[in-house]
Amino acid sequence: MSKICSRLSRSLVGFSLCLALAACAAAPPTPSPSPPSEPAVSKQDQAPPVQDNGSRAMASLRLTEQARVLLESGKVDEAITTLERAMNVNPSNGQNYYYLAEAWLKKGNSSQAREFNRLAALYLRDEPGWMNRVLEQGERIRTR
Repeated sequence: MSKICSRLSRSLVGFSLCLALAACAAAPPTPSPSPPSEPAVSKQDQAPPVQDNGSRAMASLRLTEQARVLLESGKVDEAITTLERAMNVNPSNGQNYYYLAEAWLKKGNSSQAREFNRLAALYLRDEPGWMNRVLEQGERIRTR
């Protein structure tokens, strides 16, 4: 009888050990303690704040104005580069498309000018002063 008890005891110990190991494997990991707080970050090390739509629109208009001046001084390629930046900042800036059409017209590329004139008309349709300019520009593009 003592042999049976001894075997049973060893089996129970083995079984208990298996259960304990299985429980450890299935248990979720315990969260590590939180790291000590970081020192304060200076303002110059922080990322710049994300601009809201209003400041993006203003930034785009400033770039468009820079490009207009470049166009007037004959720097067409620089103007196009600046206008592309303005378009990336605020894709709904209709004035930007108007000046892109002007730039491509100056470069002699009527198909590009026509496409940007179409976009200018789309975005400036509610602005009568600009729409007159867009329509006049479209006429100049068609007669080229």
